Amino acid sequence: MIQRKQTIWLLLAVVLNVFAVFTDIYRWTEKTASGDVQHELKVNNHYPSLILLIAAISLPSVAIFMFANRKKQLGVTAMAMVACMSAISMNLARVSSTTKDIAAAANGTYWIGAILPLVAVVFLVLAIIGIKSDDKLVKSMDRLR
Repeated sequence: MIQRKQTIWLLLAVVLNVFAVFTDIYRWTEKTASGDVQHELKVNNHYPSLILLIAAISLPSVAIFMFANRKKQLGVTAMAMVACMSAISMNLARVSSTTKDIAAAANGTYWIGAILPLVAVVFLVLAIIGIKSDDKLVKSMDRLR
């Protein structure tokens, strides 16, 4: 159902994860003889991270249309949250290993792509709360019949 709160939260999580695929995770500047060179760390360049974010995009998209079965919708949303948190941890591990390899770690900064999946996890938690409240509402209506 499009008019439910959890649908909006799930849709926002999908949009943020789509943006996370196309934005940088980490940027750093390396000084060379010819000048400063800007480097970026992206999800597109690392297939395991890309697969996890694709799962974090597709699972909430599927959960939007599972409004008839709230128990399955809750499970799919929880799996999306796990995929999103796995993508976050994999990206942090990539940044950590990259900064160990380069000497210019002090010149690097996290970029917006590192924060977007974290905000998507918050939206997924809000969607789970909305799904549970809908389930509670339906169960209370069944008792009145």
